[in-house]
Amino acid sequence: MKHFLSFAFIILANFLSSAQDVEKKPFSLDAMPFYGTIMEHNPDIAHLITDHPTGFILSYNRKTYGFNEWERRYNYPDWGFSLSYQDMKNQYLGENIGVYGHFNFYMLNRSLVFRIGQGIAYANKPYDRNDNFINNAYGSHLLSSTYLMFNYIKEDIFDGFGVQAGFNIIHYSNANVKAPNNSTNTFAFTVGANYRFDHENQPDYIPEGERTKYSEPFKYNLVLRGGVNESDIVGSGRFPFYTISAFVDKRINHKSTILAGTELFVAQFLKEFVRHQSIAFPESGVTGKEDYKRLGLFVGHELRFNKIAFITHLGYYVYYPVEFENRLYNRLGIKRYVSDKVFAVVNVHSHGAKAEAVEFGIGLRL
Repeated sequence: MKHFLSFAFIILANFLSSAQDVEKKPFSLDAMPFYGTIMEHNPDIAHLITDHPTGFILSYNRKTYGFNEWERRYNYPDWGFSLSYQDMKNQYLGENIGVYGHFNFYMLNRSLVFRIGQGIAYANKPYDRNDNFINNAYGSHLLSSTYLMFNYIKEDIFDGFGVQAGFNIIHYSNANVKAPNNSTNTFAFTVGANYRFDHENQPDYIPEGERTKYSEPFKYNLVLRGGVNESDIVGSGRFPFYTISAFVDKRINHKSTILAGTELFVAQFLKEFVRHQSIAFPESGVTGKEDYKRLGLFVGHELRFNKIAFITHLGYYVYYPVEFENRLYNRLGIKRYVSDKVFAVVNVHSHGAKAEAVEFGIGLRL
């Protein structure tokens, strides 16, 4: 009997110990109406700015408290999903609905929050050469959308309810999947409310403890990206493209990886663009026989969040046989590590603020 009780006690102790290691999943909801203006980042959309857009953002926020090590390194951020609605207050732009994944990062004793959201939006009145040719901002129903938000926030003021106020910037673009694509950027002020569920039983933050140094040796990467896009010439057609990138990276700590490499761009839309320029604008000096391939050198950075990374690249075309936009290019996107050696990536390839393509890729890191 004594041995049985001892065995039962050990089993119970192990059960309680494992129960303490179970991750809790606190969350909150917030609702934020907004009122703003469309910024004239491009004079070509001036005729579409006629009134002040209104809308709202609804969000689900999964709270973190340090159960996973990366959460402590970033001061216990939230991650979640957002739904947005925006009335552009222009009969040609119509209304947009967007869905996003987002992160909330806290500062100043968690009274200031910065949010970045990335997702897809639906525009109900895109360009149509017969019915809506005035809308030269959106060439398609589906748009890539990014929003940034800065809010002063107070949570759980009364029975789980709190308030927040600040401003946001919402960007819509189809990244030249279909012309036209002049895009819009809305700057708006927002005031809203939030509610923290199970507010009386929130877990305590797990302290970060002493930070340990971390680095990795140089790694070699090969990435194949692809997609479809169109030049700025409306009706010129959508064509496939692919990009082959080879680079070396060095992870210097838990958060940051730096990299440098080269890449080959093969874009069929540029071949059609060269043909069009040679016929429509013979004075430009384009013969129609120019190579449509480009070769670039680039440097970059990855900001790691567990298996997710935000990527930023800056490049220069060293082989640039035909003039298109400019020789400097940049890339912004999200990478997901499926394993230590395999990753998937989605990003926008741009020239400054002018997007050329949305690239979908898969890569190896060896």
